Amino acid sequence: MREDIKSMTLEELTAALGQMGEPAFRGKQVFSWLHRGVRSFEEMSNLSKPLRERLAESCYIDAPVAVQKQVSRLDGTVKYLWQLRDGSCIETVLMQYRHGNTVCVSTQVGCRMGCAFCASTIGGKARDLQPSEILDQALFTQSDSGLPVSNIVLMGIGEPMDNLDNVLRFLELVNHPQGMKIGMRHISLSTCGVVPGIRRLAELELQLTLSVSLHAPDSETRNKLMPVNRAYDVEELFAACHDYFRRTGRRISFEYAMIDGVNDSDWQADLIVQKLRGMPGHVNLIPLNDVAESPLKPSRRVSKFQQRLESQGVTATVRRSLGGDIDASCGQLRRKAMENGKKGL
Repeated sequence: MREDIKSMTLEELTAALGQMGEPAFRGKQVFSWLHRGVRSFEEMSNLSKPLRERLAESCYIDAPVAVQKQVSRLDGTVKYLWQLRDGSCIETVLMQYRHGNTVCVSTQVGCRMGCAFCASTIGGKARDLQPSEILDQALFTQSDSGLPVSNIVLMGIGEPMDNLDNVLRFLELVNHPQGMKIGMRHISLSTCGVVPGIRRLAELELQLTLSVSLHAPDSETRNKLMPVNRAYDVEELFAACHDYFRRTGRRISFEYAMIDGVNDSDWQADLIVQKLRGMPGHVNLIPLNDVAESPLKPSRRVSKFQQRLESQGVTATVRRSLGGDIDASCGQLRRKAMENGKKGL
């Protein structure tokens, strides 16, 4: 069975080539080619033909196909629907900011977390993405758009903590100085609240930004919105977050989708303040996207909720909505493709 060569670290690649009788510098050559986004071994022009043939016999190189691409006329946001080796499809979004270009990558095909307001979870989870498949989203978004990627957020389809081993391998690859060289401080990883994953990440003390999809500070509300709360309730979640801050010194960003009459009351803002006490958290208020299948509607109290938090010393911002004219919300494009009956989705 051929190996996924792009998911190998430089050390693993060098060792594999060493077993073929090749010198150590070949590992750097091959690694560099892979992280430039080559689609075949034939493109590796500084390798001998016999070596390219041997690599092709034992390994494969994946490259996603852009089956759909939407570009916002409002702000230049680009959304890709990529088809993978097995016919599965995932989404990637490229967002342009004054401080650089950010690519939002998926970590799974579908999602099993079942959050009530998210289109990604409709249809459940099909499979995890390999490290190379996560990396390819950044590589090929950059090459197709012609825009250099400076920041990465793992907030696309899937729960990163539900595929943590592959996500950690991806982080090692994308951070490598011989690769895309995206610094950890330019990477955000989002979780819906998988507490064991947060604790494992804390032990690694990576300098990335942890984003927690909170969406309700009380278990009664959060149970209705996010099934993960029944496994790791909000008290366990906040305890893990406080431990994460103590261990890493890194401020956590709390994502909070504002839902009309559900999680936008003053008492819920006050409870957030109480739960964050002793930890410099940042609350990112998200105007809810209207998903057709969901009865949940956007809040009309976003500004008042923000003011309530800030008046008590909690930093709160309202996320700027991007790509509103191109189905930029997570899972929408893939869902439409599934409804259209595209083979393999």
